[in-house]
Amino acid sequence: MAEDKPSLSKEKKVGVVTHYFTKIGVAIIKMSGEIKTGDEIHIKGHTSDFTQKVDSMQIDKKPLDVAKKGQSIGLKVKEHARETDEVYKAKK
Repeated sequence: MAEDKPSLSKEKKVGVVTHYFTKIGVAIIKMSGEIKTGDEIHIKGHTSDFTQKVDSMQIDKKPLDVAKKGQSIGLKVKEHARETDEVYKAKK
């Protein structure tokens, strides 16, 4: 049975979730790659598996357009993310 989810082989790992704030729906992501506002990302873990567009990111409560390797960013997510969930950038 075919799924709507993109194949991980067509995606590039760009980070890992290090914390999730349930009340505000924000994941803290330690970046190992680069993402920009407008990119499509895929968050995948043991129980998480969803894609979404990056609408806004922050570092220290300041807006950010590009997140780079080594940074820890806050990202509003549409579903519950969990620590150790992997973040992939969907290839166009």
